[in-house]
Amino acid sequence: MVDLFGENETTGNAAPAEGAPLAERLRPRALDEVIGQAHLTGEEGAIGRMVRAGKLSSMILWGPPGTGKTSIARLLADAVGMRFVVLSAVFSGVADLKKAFAEARKMAGAGQRTLLFVDEIHRFNRAQQDGFLPYVEDGTITLVGATTENPSFELNAALLSRAQVLILHRLDEPALSQLLDRAETEMDRPLPLTDDARAALVASADGDGRFLLNQVETLFDLKLEEQLDPKALASLLQRRVAVYDKDREGHYNLISALHKSLRGSDPQAALYYLARMLTAGEEPLYVLRRLVRFASEDVGLADPNALVQCLAAKDAYDFLGSPEGELAIVQACLYLATAPKSNAAYKAQKAAFKSARETGSLMPPQNILNAPTKLMKDIGYGKGYAYDHDAEDGFSGANYWPEAMAPQRFYEPAGRGFEDKVKQRLAYWDEQRQAIEQGQTSP
Repeated sequence: MVDLFGENETTGNAAPAEGAPLAERLRPRALDEVIGQAHLTGEEGAIGRMVRAGKLSSMILWGPPGTGKTSIARLLADAVGMRFVVLSAVFSGVADLKKAFAEARKMAGAGQRTLLFVDEIHRFNRAQQDGFLPYVEDGTITLVGATTENPSFELNAALLSRAQVLILHRLDEPALSQLLDRAETEMDRPLPLTDDARAALVASADGDGRFLLNQVETLFDLKLEEQLDPKALASLLQRRVAVYDKDREGHYNLISALHKSLRGSDPQAALYYLARMLTAGEEPLYVLRRLVRFASEDVGLADPNALVQCLAAKDAYDFLGSPEGELAIVQACLYLATAPKSNAAYKAQKAAFKSARETGSLMPPQNILNAPTKLMKDIGYGKGYAYDHDAEDGFSGANYWPEAMAPQRFYEPAGRGFEDKVKQRLAYWDEQRQAIEQGQTSP
């Protein structure tokens, strides 16, 4: 392996240095030792097939932290006899890229192919990403990029078209438990944990194998004589901070999950995703803005009080701050989840806006126009206007549409909650209009 930041030469299977961290000592030495990614590394997986064929294509390894992206890249190079070069997009720049490309081209002339592994490739800007294209296309390098972010958002389309995107799964409970077993074998002693504490340790890793092994190493280093229960374990080890970038995919995934749980009238799931966002550090006012939007888009007139509840929650949070004000956000969330749902107002808005863009030059009928000047009165503005309060039942049944436009129907109440009453009222008015148009007296 060539590390451009240390210029050291090793192989992917070299034994770790004495005193190396436990996570390094437990790095897999072959692809079949990789835990939790058999869908890729198994015989029928994309990586397994490439290795059998002895030819790698460029690829992007996309997955959460601690799932084996770096290990897989190293083992791929070993499996097909390629030179392994590591770059980190965090620490390297254009000069490092040029050096890597030049060395790869020189080695290619000597018959040695290069696998260039770029960690956190999404941190390269668009121009830097474009710099890979000619070297990938002419085979100077086989690019393996690693990212925790959605490649669709973070990587150039041109680069994505030249690489396969392979998705790594977060490590599940069996995979993490297997890591614990390997750690105990490496250390030649069991962890000082009760069964419940062991389960709690696995759960605390949240799918991150590296984090789990770091915690395990801490426990071994302490040389504890008595077993820890979950409470003692929690007080001893650091609490894992939720992985959450406010401008990255995790942010959009959680707000989407919250919105859809609300729409599906599942208050338990909605409260869970709300808690995920707030405990991870999301701005409460951002969440409130999304709840206010939901109140109009997905509840609407089925329960007009939903919007009032959300705005009241915003005022309560402004008044109380955190953490007291967060209870008001929870109340608004639960209100929305349990409210009757209707997107009739949302659909009406889209339809009305579309119609307005297409017919925006049509004049309203003259009878409903104001006539503040004599000239306007003389040409018919306001003439024949029917004042609805003077009509029987406060309804004149007049036509309010432009003369060149037939009456439209944008708003169709869903018939749930308060909108059931609205629907009945509209039906009544429709009957009255028909009767008036036919010259009949009102019933």
